[in-house]
Amino acid sequence: MPPERFPPDDPREWLNRARSNLARAKAQLPGVYLEDLCFDAQQAVEKAIKALLIKRDVAFPYVHDLARLVTQLEASGQEIPAVVRRAENLTRYAAVTRYPGLAEPVTEENYQEAVTIAEAVVQ
Repeated sequence: MPPERFPPDDPREWLNRARSNLARAKAQLPGVYLEDLCFDAQQAVEKAIKALLIKRDVAFPYVHDLARLVTQLEASGQEIPAVVRRAENLTRYAAVTRYPGLAEPVTEENYQEAVTIAEAVVQ
């Protein structure tokens, strides 16, 4: 059953979406590339950060650059834990790894790290 829906300007809706992406990132199914799961991990982090920006009443650009979003969050006065800073490494999963031949295939270790970071950030 899907979670309760909230208006798009409600940080709870962004967290719902972050949790949905995280659930998909963790669902290893036959025939699914690790790159696609890492994209969902990146999206979970991005939406969780944007939820905090909304909660802090900070306008944000619709970009996938997690370093830029973290910097914007920090500029708003939010303390940034080390694990959230590590999330900046997931930006590459937003585009480059989603297309054949633009990057090396994601390893199991890369995937596990992406999910671990995403879980911590969404938490």
